[in-house]
Amino acid sequence: MGKVYVFDHPLIQHKTAMIRDKNTGTKDFRQIVGEIAMLMTYESSRDLALEDVKIETPICETTVKMLKGEDVAIVPILRAGLGMVDGILQIIPNAKVGHIGLYRDPETHEPHEYYCKMPDDIDKRKIFVTDPMLATGGSAVAAINFIKERGGKDITFMCLIAAPEGIEVLQKAHPDVDIFIAAKDECLNEHAYIVPGLGDAGDRIFGTK
Repeated sequence: MGKVYVFDHPLIQHKTAMIRDKNTGTKDFRQIVGEIAMLMTYESSRDLALEDVKIETPICETTVKMLKGEDVAIVPILRAGLGMVDGILQIIPNAKVGHIGLYRDPETHEPHEYYCKMPDDIDKRKIFVTDPMLATGGSAVAAINFIKERGGKDITFMCLIAAPEGIEVLQKAHPDVDIFIAAKDECLNEHAYIVPGLGDAGDRIFGTK
């Protein structure tokens, strides 16, 4: 079973509180989302493979640990997942970026794919799937289904806010996927929004509402 990691780092808690505030404007919201993603990457990339490399310091030759290749892919779920990509790229600048476009039916809340583009070598990469909100879990499950259908295997899901219902659905559908969460909230309301949540992440990132 994949692990569920809820961050307790003071900086992540502080910045998550800031984006919950309805008075936080688009510019600040977008910037802070990227900062949280960057901070989360430190822990969620802990199992990246290392290898011994010989280098010369100004003093002598030595053997150091460096990443064994840079075979990482970031796959945001459009459109809100895009808000987390730049933060991760600050830490892993050579990662390739795929995209999955999903929309949620307003009546059934079921996800539908309208776009999917992956790196050709997705099967060889450590994959970070990003979406600020893990609500019903439907979009996350569908996105990971599409990635696995295209050969992806080593998958981690990263989100800012998660509801218990979404965590359970994602774990049941993809027990091999680790889930990294900035904050675990109380529940979903009757409109499938996370409570207390932060509203519609996509609208707040892009200023469309």
